Order: sequence, then C-alpha cells, then structure tokens
Amino acid sequence: MKHLFSCMRAYIKESILSPLFKLFEACMELLVPLVIANIIDVGVAGGDRGYIVGRCLILVAFGVAGLGFALTAQFFAAKAAVGTSAELRRRLFYKLQSFSFTQIDQTGTATMITRMTSDVNQVQSGVNMTLRLLLRSPIVVFGAMIMAFTVDVHAALVFVAVIPLLAAAVISVMAATIPLYRRVQMRLDDVYLSTRENLSGVRVVRAFCKEEDEVRTFVERNEVLKRRQKQAGRISAVTNPLTYALVSVAVIALIYVGAQRVDMGVLEQGDVVALYNYLSIILVELVKLANLIFTVSKAITCQKRIGKVLDMEGEPQVCAAEDAPTDARAAEEGVHIVFSGVSFTYAGGGAPALHGIDFCIRRGETVGILGGTGSGKTTLISLLPRFYTVTEGAVYFDGQNVNDLPALLLRQKICVAPQKPVLFQGTIRSNLLWGNAEAGDEELLAAARLAQAEDVLVAKGGLDGVVEQEGKNLSGGQRQRLTIARALVRRPEVLILDDSSSALDYATDARLRAALKTLNCTTIVVSQRTASVRSADKIVVMDDGGIAGIGTHEQLMERCAIYREIAASQERGGVAEEDGE
Repeated sequence: MKHLFSCMRAYIKESILSPLFKLFEACMELLVPLVIANIIDVGVAGGDRGYIVGRCLILVAFGVAGLGFALTAQFFAAKAAVGTSAELRRRLFYKLQSFSFTQIDQTGTATMITRMTSDVNQVQSGVNMTLRLLLRSPIVVFGAMIMAFTVDVHAALVFVAVIPLLAAAVISVMAATIPLYRRVQMRLDDVYLSTRENLSGVRVVRAFCKEEDEVRTFVERNEVLKRRQKQAGRISAVTNPLTYALVSVAVIALIYVGAQRVDMGVLEQGDVVALYNYLSIILVELVKLANLIFTVSKAITCQKRIGKVLDMEGEPQVCAAEDAPTDARAAEEGVHIVFSGVSFTYAGGGAPALHGIDFCIRRGETVGILGGTGSGKTTLISLLPRFYTVTEGAVYFDGQNVNDLPALLLRQKICVAPQKPVLFQGTIRSNLLWGNAEAGDEELLAAARLAQAEDVLVAKGGLDGVVEQEGKNLSGGQRQRLTIARALVRRPEVLILDDSSSALDYATDARLRAALKTLNCTTIVVSQRTASVRSADKIVVMDDGGIAGIGTHEQLMERCAIYREIAASQERGGVAEEDGE
C-alpha cells in the first residue's frame, strides 16, 4: 500500500475533508428519527399543526444541510480519487519507460495495459468509496445503536443481538469472494491479451482466414472470465437478501418488544417508529459497508498487482559487468566497436541466442551483418546500445565496456532504424524531430533526401503531412524510409539499419546505400540480402547464433560456404541486384 499512500500524499486535505463532511451528513441523518418521533408523539397526538409544520421545516433543513455535506464530501473524494489514479498511471508509465527489453518481454504488453486501465480504475473506485463510507458507515451503525439506547434500553437490545449477526454474514461473504475476485482480474488479463493480439495482427488474421479460430479463442477466454465473475457474483449476491432477512427478523422482534413497551406505558408510538427507522438506517449502512468491502477488496488486489510493477527495478543507467574480459583491440587507435567473446541468452530462453561472437569494427567502416531468419542478427546489434546485457564476454564502444557507460549517453551516440518501422501519430515533421528536437527544416529535408524519402514528402504534402497512428496511411517502404530519415537527423556516431530497407525496391535500395556512403559515421547494415551488404567494408555472416565467416564479399565467396549458398540461392531466385556494383 506504500505506493497508494504515496500517491495520496498530495491530497491529504481532500482525504480529511471528505470523511469529515460525511460525518456531518451522518449526524443529520441520525437526528431525523427523533424529530419524526416528536411529530408523532407531540404534534399528531396533540393535534398541534404549528408544531408539525415547525418540525417539518427542521427536517427540510436537515435534508438541505445533509445534501450540501454529501455533495461537498463527494467533490473532495472524487478529487482525491481521480488525482491518485492519475499519479498511479503516471508512475506506471514512467516505470514502463525505465524497463529494459528483458523486463518488457517478461512483463508483457497485455499485463501492462491491464495495470494502466482496469487495475487503476478499480483502485480509483476503492479510494472514492473508502473516503466516503469507511468512517461514515460504521459511525452511523454504532450511532444508530446508541441513539436507540437513548430511546429505550430494553428495545435497543434487539440491535445488540442483530448487529453481530449482520456483521458475521457480511464478513463471511467477503471472505469467500475476495479470492474469487483475484482470479477474475487474472482472467481479465487473458481477455485483454486476446483482444490486443487480434487488433495488432488483424491483417494476418484476415490473410489466413483465421477469423473463426480467433473468435473461438476469444469466446473461450471470455467464457472463463464470465464463469469466474458469475461465481463471485453469486456469492456476493447473497449479501443483500441475507442482511434483509436478518433485519426483517429484527424488525418483527422490535415491533413485538415495542408493542409490549407501549402497552406498559413506557414508550410512545413515535419512539417505536424512531427505533424502526434506526434499524432501517443500520440495514442500509451495512449494505453500503458490504459493497464498500467488496470494492475495497478488489481495489487492494489491483493495487498489489500495480505495486509489483512499481517495485520492479528499472534498467540501470550503468550496469558494470562482473569479471568482464579485457580486450587489447578496444584500446587500438581507430577501433570503434569490439565484440569480445560475447554470448547471450534470453531470460527463460534455454539455449544461447548468441555464442562466441568476436570481431571489431573500425571507425567510419560500413559493416554488413548477414544471415538467415533466426541466426541472431537483430540480437547481436541489440547488444551494442545495451538494449540487452551480454551474458558472457563484453561489448566495447570507444574503448569502454558499454555496461560502464550511462545508457542515455550511449544511445545518443548510436541510432537504430528498427526492423519493424515504427511511426507515431502526428506529422512527418514531428516524427523526424524524434531524431533531434532542435533540427531545422533544412536538416529534416536533407535527412529525407539521404533516406530517399523525398517522394514521400511530396505525396503527403511536405513536412507537415499527416501521419496516422502507427503510420497506417503510409506503405511499408514509405515507413521504412521515414524511420531511416529519423535516424539520420540524429547525426549519430554509429548508424544501425536493422533490415530497414527490406520493403524497398532494388533501385531505391541501391540509391540509399550510395547515399549512406557519403556519411561520416560508422554504419552497420543488417540484412538477409547479399545485395544490401556486398559493398560493405566487412561482412559478418551469422548462422545459428554464431559467426560463420567474416570478410569482404569476394573473400567470403571464396572461403565461406554459407555465404556462397545464400548468394547463389538469391541469384537463382532472381534476387541479385543489377546496379552496376
């Protein structure tokens, strides 16, 4: 609960005033039965209309005052609850930004969306109801019982007998339903996951005619959620009938005892009505208290789930490796990047994704990383900006282990155009400015020219052309060129193109590679096409997580069987480039 209380710290005033005004409202409510009793015993019995009108005006005043107190309390409670939930979301989003790739993989997108939406909403409802009812309901219950004793001690003993039974009933139902609501929240994650996967992969679903299978999967998960909710709902639904049954028995007992006391001349009829009203008040408040307990129980469960995410340590800015090997190549003049005996295994991945990676890149070189699907290309280049931390060995950048460098400083020098082009809703300008927020129009246009994206600007109306969510109004090739342009705006020391030209035709790809040669930076080109890397200063051939060969195109054609096989298969498939190289 530390995170919740920490978020509520800014709303201490509201958290105090809301229950306080609710107590004022409760006082108004507790005085009403006494006024009604006076109306019956004095006004009605004596036929005093003036007395009746005066007491009715007092009831109106109580009602108006109670309404004012209730609205004020609700305002403060809502302000505290909404503000607290907003701060929780902010902290969750900030924590998500601090996660490493490994933590994001382990946590899962659907889980984080559930935490940010459903779980935070449940916490908000819990805070709101707690501030309004946690003090009010118990005080009203015990206040009504005390007021009953002021009316008549013998009749009030009925209250003493029924309140423990009502409390036991509510607690029993609560104990049975809390674990069930925890399971409901877990099943809600599955429904969110199914929805998200279907929306993000809708094109694949349609292409493979899997709509019915996806509907079936969703229905199954939704049915499990429904069963869990119905199971919890059936038990919680017992609360109202059970409490009403107990109170009905108490009402019968109260009327019986009250009637005897009236016959004995100890009580007036108005006193019996007042006692009945106090019993009704207790019933209503206990039902409210039961609903509060259910809401708070769900809120506590959700808060614990949120707390587990907030308690996770984010990616450290510096994470020095233990027993990292030294490599003399890292200190050599002109050597920019060194992979020294690198191995890497994904969390829970079993076998290593990379093993025995050892090579260096000199400043200003263009290096190609070639290999088939699953050979480890993307994993390899993810280690350089420390998106993942090596399991064994070390990666050196400018003579320093990347684990010893602050992540922000390292990533400002290295820019990646990712395998999947990602654009954000806005304009072409706003997306390119991600590379450098201070860049002027000339710099943006120059980067677009280098990335062969000038025709995209023309087609979309220039730098202020609209980019829809995820770039859905752009083709795959257009998105790739804009992501490359965004990386070029950064003017990085190291530019990594992770198969980011796969959607380009060969002529555009050739022009892009020719333009990139004019850059004064180290360039790493990841590709499955030999045509994209054949002019590189050095080509690293990956196979099953290891290096199968290193050299120029000509050298690899002579001594690397895997490279020859890849080149030959692409030539046979008509993939060979004809650009005069």
